[in-house]
Amino acid sequence: MSTILETSELPAVFDGVKLAAVAAVLYVIVRCLNLKSPTAPPELIYQDSALARFLLKSCPLLTKEYIPPLIWGKSGHIQTALYGKMGRVRSPHPYGLRKYLTMPDGATATFDLFEPRSEHCTGDDVTMVICPGIANHSEKQYIRTFVDYAQKNGYRCAVLNHLGALPNIELTSPRMFTYGCTWEFGAMVNYIKKTYPQTQLVVVGFSLGGNIVCKYVGESQANQERVLCCVSVCQGYSALRAQETFMQWDHCRRFYNFLMADNMKKIILSHR
Repeated sequence: MSTILETSELPAVFDGVKLAAVAAVLYVIVRCLNLKSPTAPPELIYQDSALARFLLKSCPLLTKEYIPPLIWGKSGHIQTALYGKMGRVRSPHPYGLRKYLTMPDGATATFDLFEPRSEHCTGDDVTMVICPGIANHSEKQYIRTFVDYAQKNGYRCAVLNHLGALPNIELTSPRMFTYGCTWEFGAMVNYIKKTYPQTQLVVVGFSLGGNIVCKYVGESQANQERVLCCVSVCQGYSALRAQETFMQWDHCRRFYNFLMADNMKKIILSHR
């Protein structure tokens, strides 16, 4: 009799375990996807000036509520994985010419030059000088997508390939790119200024590239000549404080630290 009672209770216990497992999975999904995170307009920090008011009037998107894509749009991890690694479903392949510049120490700097595919809305000649993120170059999918969009809107684009980042370009001096070196970016900008004396510049940097372009523009008054504006996208402002942050486990920061360090090791070892 006791055996029969124990057997009859097993399905109920099993269903409870399955229910608990499903609840646990749903909880993890909600937490990982940040589905409970509220949407809001971007927080803008600026000094009230005529230029700031002009920018806010010209870019109403800055004051609108950000509505991310459904399901995965609130998760920075998934956005990074999908877009950073996979790109769009049909990632564009803009055609450009690779330029080579010999630096004073013998290093060979390279950048890719993409001509505009339509006339700029102002009728002016405008060139975007672009510095990619850490260990990146013009062949990365997010750079290709950005360049394709810029070309369609009448911008010439010059994209720096970080020294040592391209797998098919050998180093010609015993150094590669660093966190704050502006030499290669400055050489690219000087080439553009000399080759296109009528062009105006829009300086753009992504992540590590944001640090480099801001440093470059601030190094001397001459570097600001013919520069319409400087745009820094997702810049890490302090390398030392970021280093402390990346050693934490919150939001999988230490995992990203491992991935970036492993990528840097692969680049260094490829040139040994």
